[in-house]
Amino acid sequence: MADLIIISYTDERKAEAAYARIQELQADLVVQLAGLALVRTEHGRVRVESPGSSAVVGTATASGALFGAVLGLIFFVPFFGFVLGGALGALVSALERTGMNRAFRERVRDVVGSGTSAVVIYATKLTADKFAEGIAPYGGTIVQTSLSDEDERTLAHDLVSA
Repeated sequence: MADLIIISYTDERKAEAAYARIQELQADLVVQLAGLALVRTEHGRVRVESPGSSAVVGTATASGALFGAVLGLIFFVPFFGFVLGGALGALVSALERTGMNRAFRERVRDVVGSGTSAVVIYATKLTADKFAEGIAPYGGTIVQTSLSDEDERTLAHDLVSA
């Protein structure tokens, strides 16, 4: 099972500090990351930063590709008035059957508005109490969902087919 956690911040410095702390928690084996990103939104533009090549993030190429697709679908694909192509439509349809359905994506868009920053975490293993303790000093608004192993396989399959 994997967890997708988005933590929204109105203070960019807190977001950056939380992003750095999560990488430390990865090194301390509190969390195993398949993906991590710092997303900044301003004036309708979205910037995404991910750990450098020296960071150990992502245990499998499929998980990394899935994380990239999820980031794109959450932050870059509008959810109203958008006509989807067949392959992308199939992927969005598969998302609807998981914890990343429309309601989840809309909750994320509600908390990650213009002028905010967010840390996006795709964790394959997580020691919940230690992780929560580690990021508590930074605050933020959390939106979280889980994906079963079957959901991940289905999404990875649909992504490869897209």
